[in-house]
Amino acid sequence: MNQKVYNWQLKRKMDFKYNEVRPQKQASWIFDINKCIACQTCTLACKNAWTSGKGQEYMWWNNVETKPWGFYPLGWDVQLLEKLKTQKWNKDKYEGKTIFEASQFGEEILGYTPELDDYSSPNIGEDETAIPVEQGQFIKIPHEPWMFYLPRICNHCTYPGCIAACTRKSIYKRKEDGIVLIDQKRCRGYRECVRGCPYKKSFFRENTGKSEKCISCYPTVEKGFQTECVTNCIGKIRLFGFKSQWSKPREDNPVDYLIHVRKIALPLFPQFGTEPNVYYIPPIHIPQEFNKQLFGPGVEEAVKAYKNAKDDKRLIAILVLMGCTDKIIHSFKVEGNLEKGEAIGFDEGKKEIIRVPLKEPIYIRKAYDEERKVQRISIP
Repeated sequence: MNQKVYNWQLKRKMDFKYNEVRPQKQASWIFDINKCIACQTCTLACKNAWTSGKGQEYMWWNNVETKPWGFYPLGWDVQLLEKLKTQKWNKDKYEGKTIFEASQFGEEILGYTPELDDYSSPNIGEDETAIPVEQGQFIKIPHEPWMFYLPRICNHCTYPGCIAACTRKSIYKRKEDGIVLIDQKRCRGYRECVRGCPYKKSFFRENTGKSEKCISCYPTVEKGFQTECVTNCIGKIRLFGFKSQWSKPREDNPVDYLIHVRKIALPLFPQFGTEPNVYYIPPIHIPQEFNKQLFGPGVEEAVKAYKNAKDDKRLIAILVLMGCTDKIIHSFKVEGNLEKGEAIGFDEGKKEIIRVPLKEPIYIRKAYDEERKVQRISIP
């Protein structure tokens, strides 16, 4: 029998298999889509670290797909959206059904199991625009022919579909940090987690007969460092940290500030009902209707806040801190103004770990170097 739990992303109670139990702190990620260039460094860093073994060849715990035509596995989102049917929002409250409420008779959860061939083209649709580029078109906001890159990992959800679907109770959520893991000793490879995860981030390893998924690089996280996909991102689009309880956000916590204070970072497909803990700063250059389907009703305000980031030095501070240290930033502060100020990040013990300028300094070099007595040719 399902329980009634509160989902703050939907602003209502919903059905879920188990009682509401939130961790002491929640492992969370922020991805700034506007800065992603799909270099796939994150993808290969994850692959080298965790899925380079036999039977893991098709697994990409981290992938970057091009929207609107890219999918891994093929059609993972559109297939489930079609099954879910109408997804109605009343302002910021979701009035449609979640995957836990729309399941068929005799099923724990609404889902499907992809075919093996669906995983064979992780880069399908890469760099393809929504419509063909025509003669005479030019760049404007929103773009006419548009596309963007969507990096994806396991969302380590508050109400994971994989946990609700697993008949062996082999999947659990750690109470100390909310990381979702699969107990390999209990798993029997029924693949219900593959079917139940709406984001298709649980994978079956045929040669072991077990399911596997992203482990949030927990051996690294436990030592105070961010995950592999974050620290290897050359575009500095990612931030890993710990989110406070949704009802008690801390303004000095960079993750809380982006999610709960400024509300600039939004969950992917909140209407699924899993309360995912990977949050996205949505793209500012695409039609808002598509943005809203992916990230919910708060997307217009989030885009507006991002465009006006120059008016909020605390927001600027977090954006420049992203990717500047491999350590987890538990709190931050700003010193000075936007022109000459600095963003400072601290660890869990309030010790300073990183300090960066809010505005990157500009150095103008003269054509002739008096000190070295040479003429520079690398300037206008």
